[in-house]
Amino acid sequence: MFIVLLKFSANKSQAGQHMEAHKAWIKRGFDEGVFLMAGSLQLALGGGILAHNTNLAALQARVDEDPFVIEDIVSAEIIEITPSRIDPRLEFVAQVA
Repeated sequence: MFIVLLKFSANKSQAGQHMEAHKAWIKRGFDEGVFLMAGSLQLALGGGILAHNTNLAALQARVDEDPFVIEDIVSAEIIEITPSRIDPRLEFVAQVA
């Protein structure tokens, strides 16, 4: 499973121009079963995504297609987590694609 941090860059002011395309990119991630959660980082620092059902190379390729990344509105960091203990309600996220 992965955490994707999308932190605003100096081009944050351009976010509004690309917001609809960014939202479409997020929707596609949910529709394709990769994104589990997306939301804002507090203090308006950017956004975060919880992802699974993919591998690092495929997720990196997906993140590289985000209009916010393409337009340098955010910088992206992908953190991979290998769960060693998980609540039974979330066991599905530990399955590898």
